[in-house]
Amino acid sequence: MKVLLSIKPQFAEKIFAGTKKYEFRKAIYKNKNIKTIVVYASYPVQKVIGEFLVEQILSHPPEILWEKTSALSGISVDYFESYFKEREVGFAIKVAKTVRYENPLCLKQDFNIQYPPQSFMYLDE
Repeated sequence: MKVLLSIKPQFAEKIFAGTKKYEFRKAIYKNKNIKTIVVYASYPVQKVIGEFLVEQILSHPPEILWEKTSALSGISVDYFESYFKEREVGFAIKVAKTVRYENPLCLKQDFNIQYPPQSFMYLDE
């Protein structure tokens, strides 16, 4: 099983360029056996552009999460603090190997998914 994540295009690009090694989330999927994340680049791209392997998932209060991930976060501290404002716990998915699709995929045509997930969606292999 894989997970489909909606990611803003500027952050998705950084993941595939190798300059963003953590994908931050306020909530995380429950299935700890997920090893592959499929990336849906949200508006204005609106395509599935690739996938990456999960190295590990960190779960900490935001201050500690930033200490552990800031060097490879691909985002500013201001953005991070704004994103996790008033949260007691945050999550960071560490990106391992990435695979960028040569031809981006469409949710409707290629996955039979009508609407992109707000946060994540489980996918069958």
